[in-house]
Amino acid sequence: MDSNLPKSTPILDRISGPADVRALGMDDLKALSAEVRGETVRNVAYTGGHLGSSLGVVELTVALHHVFNAPEDKIIWDVGHQCYPHKILTGRRDRMKTLRQGGGLSGFTNRAESAYDPFGAGHSSTSISAALGMAVARDLRGGDTNVVAVIGDGAMSAGMAFEALNHAGYQRSRMIVILNDNDMSIDQPVGAMSAYLSRLISSKTYRSARDFAKQLTRKLPKMLEDTARRAEEYARTLVTGGTMFEEMGIYYVGPIDGHNLEHLLPVLTNIRDDEGDGPVLLHVVTQKGHGYTPAEEADDKYHGVGRFDVVTGAREKSPAKAPSYTSVFSKELVRIGGEDDKVCAITAAMPSGTGLDAFADAYPKRFFDVGIAEQHAVTFAAGLAAEGFKPFCAIYSSFMQRAYDQIIHDCALQKLPVRFAMDRAGLVGADGATHHGAFDLAFLGCVPNIVAMAPADEAELMHMTATAAAFDEGPTALRYPRGEGVGVALPNRVEVLEIGRGRILREGTAVALLSIGTRLAAALEAAEMLAARGLSATVADARFLKPLDTDMVRRLAKGHEVLVTVEDGSEGGFGAHVLQFLAREGMLDGGLKVRALAIPDRFIEHDTQDAQLIQAGLTACDVAAAAMTALGLDTASLCEPARRA
Repeated sequence: MDSNLPKSTPILDRISGPADVRALGMDDLKALSAEVRGETVRNVAYTGGHLGSSLGVVELTVALHHVFNAPEDKIIWDVGHQCYPHKILTGRRDRMKTLRQGGGLSGFTNRAESAYDPFGAGHSSTSISAALGMAVARDLRGGDTNVVAVIGDGAMSAGMAFEALNHAGYQRSRMIVILNDNDMSIDQPVGAMSAYLSRLISSKTYRSARDFAKQLTRKLPKMLEDTARRAEEYARTLVTGGTMFEEMGIYYVGPIDGHNLEHLLPVLTNIRDDEGDGPVLLHVVTQKGHGYTPAEEADDKYHGVGRFDVVTGAREKSPAKAPSYTSVFSKELVRIGGEDDKVCAITAAMPSGTGLDAFADAYPKRFFDVGIAEQHAVTFAAGLAAEGFKPFCAIYSSFMQRAYDQIIHDCALQKLPVRFAMDRAGLVGADGATHHGAFDLAFLGCVPNIVAMAPADEAELMHMTATAAAFDEGPTALRYPRGEGVGVALPNRVEVLEIGRGRILREGTAVALLSIGTRLAAALEAAEMLAARGLSATVADARFLKPLDTDMVRRLAKGHEVLVTVEDGSEGGFGAHVLQFLAREGMLDGGLKVRALAIPDRFIEHDTQDAQLIQAGLTACDVAAAAMTALGLDTASLCEPARRA
């Protein structure tokens, strides 16, 4: 086992909740931190998950639960993917082996899971806004509890974080923001000096004296007042760099070593006991993967991992049956970028997750990582498009929700040809409800001037990427799922598809199965099930949500008794568009029976993708059952045997 990890957990074994952490002395707190680190590594080795970020905040988590009185005091973790030590210390240690599994613990903070999770999150940069809301609610009630938001330096790059800080400085409610900075370092002498100064400036004595000095300087002539203020800010900036926050009305303390409890505890205690008003920002410096050598040495710091060997750090890898959709998109975009120097690639802090790291290596001047700033990414792409470039804006489907106004106002309204590549569409598995790309078909389908398409397999993804590159009349959106493709042969030569034209893959007479996206394989399997029961089925791939292939839909509706639409998106998406077209054409006035299968109107929690598809009713047997039910046929023998198998 890695030498940094203790083999036994005598201190942790005594911890049933934060009250036990508050009772410990310094030596036991240090030992507890080491044990929590080992416990975190061992659990994530079994379940997979976000390891590096959790290891980076072990000491900070221990310190917070020692100093503050949760759950009365609110501790809010931004994003929540660093909350595994927090879960271990708040009564969930015995369930950590269920992390990210069906019926088990969420991989993020979750209000429904524990009173110690006051605010749920899976997307970044929400913590300061939520904390300020809670602080104002406390003030309105006349309470005196503490509210703490822990936010990473990456999440601090988002505009929402600065909007919240700006409001917090104006609102003057007492709250604490901890900036967890894992992208810088402090050497030993500077770290010790910074810790001393942070302890000093977070104390009541210093703050009282500073406030007195401010009041005094206001009595001086204007020129002397300005000189005194600048001198004090300059002195603080030399050791803290906090002038920007001070200008926003945020009292800044730090930076301090986030892995040193002897630095953390006195500063947190001073801030907790401060009776002044207004927000305080404590800047702590940490290291992702800290204390576990394989994570420290990995390029990704084990940000998100599957199962791995604790001793060696070697990650388990199942043999790939087919290339991932992400890798297929990545390779095709690199190819297109080599043929057209107007092609650019933009991402919001996810270059490897979106596959754009390969484009960045090949064409570094045409690659842009804008940080966690999806709104800016979209409008930045619109600016590039306005000047004749061909931007591909690659953002996960669930993250694209954060830039909806920009899609409408800055791209679609102006018919600017931004190409949206939306990975992780549909149901994503262990990350659960916060990360499902369930809503894109619905929220894109109602936007004028946009072309929205979804490939049925990895070969179609190549064609659609080329189609997006070739389309200059307005924005295009291409959505595709997480994980491996279906294993089809990849074409040697890509094809630019006709916009708004679907395809028929199988001809039948009684039932029409119309799919969009990767549920096509389930529709084809369902057709086989129906054929085994004497029902002939046509299977069609819509390819495009917008513009809809109305000629194909009309043909399917006229030639079949039953029409079933299938999509791995929410209600209100593809099926709704088909139904609206049929209603407008008067094609629902006769005997046509229509069933629209989509993700039901509820949030589906973390589980395997296969289990989530069963919960959503989107398997092949669900498709076949929908057709048979519409025909009044018994389906009792259809789905259960297949699911048991």
